[in-house]
Amino acid sequence: MARSKTTTAPILENEHVKELLAIMEANNVPTMKDLLAVLNQVGAMERQLDAAVKELAAIRRELNEAREQAHPVKAALQHVAETLEKNVTVLRERLDMVKKTVIEGCKNAVADFREKGISALDNVIRFFKIKPILESMRDDLSKSIRFSEATISNIEYVSTEYHEAGLHIKNMVRAMAGKEAIQEAKSVGKLAKALEAPFKAEHSCLVSMKKTVEATIGNLTRLEERAVERKPSIQKTMQSLNEQIAQEKKDAPTAERPRPSHAER
Repeated sequence: MARSKTTTAPILENEHVKELLAIMEANNVPTMKDLLAVLNQVGAMERQLDAAVKELAAIRRELNEAREQAHPVKAALQHVAETLEKNVTVLRERLDMVKKTVIEGCKNAVADFREKGISALDNVIRFFKIKPILESMRDDLSKSIRFSEATISNIEYVSTEYHEAGLHIKNMVRAMAGKEAIQEAKSVGKLAKALEAPFKAEHSCLVSMKKTVEATIGNLTRLEERAVERKPSIQKTMQSLNEQIAQEKKDAPTAERPRPSHAER
């Protein structure tokens, strides 16, 4: 599926995002720093996912260039690469959804600010409903990380088994020729080492991305908590203003109750 310009362009370059940040900065909105941290983390996720895609391409290259067509490591990893590609595609879709939701949230926050003034940004986090998507991304990443860890272990295991089997056959031939047996097999062959490197790099990208997603969820939670803390304060201020207005109305002179004269005082 083709991606739109909205989802391919970096989040901080979007016009609606830049407009909201400019408004918050001009009005000294205290939560601007927290929101900017979230936006920077979304940008970091984009870069980390791009790096993961590049490592997948490297895995594909290594598999295609491997000369040992019948090698068991190569056969096993072709299926693994397909699974990782599917996982990365799902992550890309979720991240695109995060970006679209953030951009729409910025757009709505700016519109609300124009209608209601700066008070509309007291609880700016209400415009960004991305936490459930990020939680799904975190779970997807956890599964992909476990999968890649198991893959790396299997590369080493299958390669060792393959070389030990080869060593066993070689030793049978040597024994028949009256030669001394070779005692140790290679732990990991050349092909396994070549394929293991990009898988480890892919694993590293996924781990970094999961940490960024978790940090973003943490920042969103703090923004939500601050909004809850500010709400009672705002309600108290509104209540005080309402009480003051009510008292002024009560004290104001009416036709039935004229203002007292100086003699009466």
